[in-house]
Amino acid sequence: MRFLLPFFCALILVSCGDTEPQIKTGDWRATLELEDQILLPFNLEFKADGTAVIRNAEERITITDISIQGDTVTLAHPVFAGVFEGILSDDVIEGDFVIANMERSIPFQMVYGDSQRFKEPTAAVADVSGTWEITFIEDDWSTYPAQGVFEQKDNSVTGTIRTETGDYRYLEGVVDGSDLKLSTFDGAHSFLFTAKVTDSTLKAGTFYSGNHYKAGFNGKLNPQYELTDPDSLTFLKPGYDRFNFAFPDAAGKTWTLDDPQFKDKVVVVQLMGTWCPNCLDETEYFADYISRNPDSEVEFIALAIDFSKTPEPAFKAIDRLKSRFDLKYPIVLAQYGTDSKSEASEKLPMLNAVLSYPTTIVVDKKGEVRKIHTGFNGPATGDKYTEFVTSFEAFLDDLIAE
Repeated sequence: MRFLLPFFCALILVSCGDTEPQIKTGDWRATLELEDQILLPFNLEFKADGTAVIRNAEERITITDISIQGDTVTLAHPVFAGVFEGILSDDVIEGDFVIANMERSIPFQMVYGDSQRFKEPTAAVADVSGTWEITFIEDDWSTYPAQGVFEQKDNSVTGTIRTETGDYRYLEGVVDGSDLKLSTFDGAHSFLFTAKVTDSTLKAGTFYSGNHYKAGFNGKLNPQYELTDPDSLTFLKPGYDRFNFAFPDAAGKTWTLDDPQFKDKVVVVQLMGTWCPNCLDETEYFADYISRNPDSEVEFIALAIDFSKTPEPAFKAIDRLKSRFDLKYPIVLAQYGTDSKSEASEKLPMLNAVLSYPTTIVVDKKGEVRKIHTGFNGPATGDKYTEFVTSFEAFLDDLIAE
């Protein structure tokens, strides 16, 4: 599977007899080949310092792990396991974007000198700015709700789509005539949304996630629409009054909430995966909270779910995450070999179900569960993210004061 190598900043060609190809600095346009031979475009820039930057709307993702050997180029995300493996020829890089622990591969092509995400759109016949009530339809005709929030200027559209388990990141695209086209690539997930639009409807929509998943969707403009309260979706089953677990860290130590460092503290338990962009957003927020509140009476611990077949690569992925954010709190391995929510639910039988990664459980100083938050509204959701941060920190302050 091929993926755009935005990170391989074009290094200026050296002419003195050296014919080894170099990546040119500047703008590149990448495309991933999804199902139905549909191409997902995204933008990146290779810089003179040897890094690359992926761009999705206002999001910037810096890639520093870039290798060029002969005409072979590899590019790796600092946290996620996906790697671009391609061949550089003139102004083109072609190859596969490989996520080994998920056994997935997507063909990609990157072309130098092109900064246009979607090619030469025609004049928009509709404006999709506003809040949308969206329904996704799976192959088995089951459905799930979502909220779209878009802003349009001329042809250009930015925004995101929120579900009850998290958001679909920073989306960028166009209205091309009556066709809505939005895409994002964050180093782990590749999302493409297409639909027929009017000023008040989304019809015949298709959502592609990589080349392994496809769903339909429709929508209508609805400024009043809200999703179910994320604090109400996951809860303790009747008969349970505590949240308990016992999982190991990389050193083999088994952690539980009875560990001394959690005594008389408010504890935030994060159920997450290192491969999950919403979890990465939440982890970055937690790291920021800790840096701003170094003497807080709040402790954090993460329970990691990993695709890796054995614990060793799973713990390596955990180490990459801890290094990326300089995390001091423990991350234990709760499950490996699969991201199955049903298996995770079996490991945490006190919960009605594990519905999302991340899921965050807040335990007070007495060991009682006071909040379970399903999913995470990351920075791409704008006001929703700000509202969450404000209310969450006020809630922690209340628990600390008890």
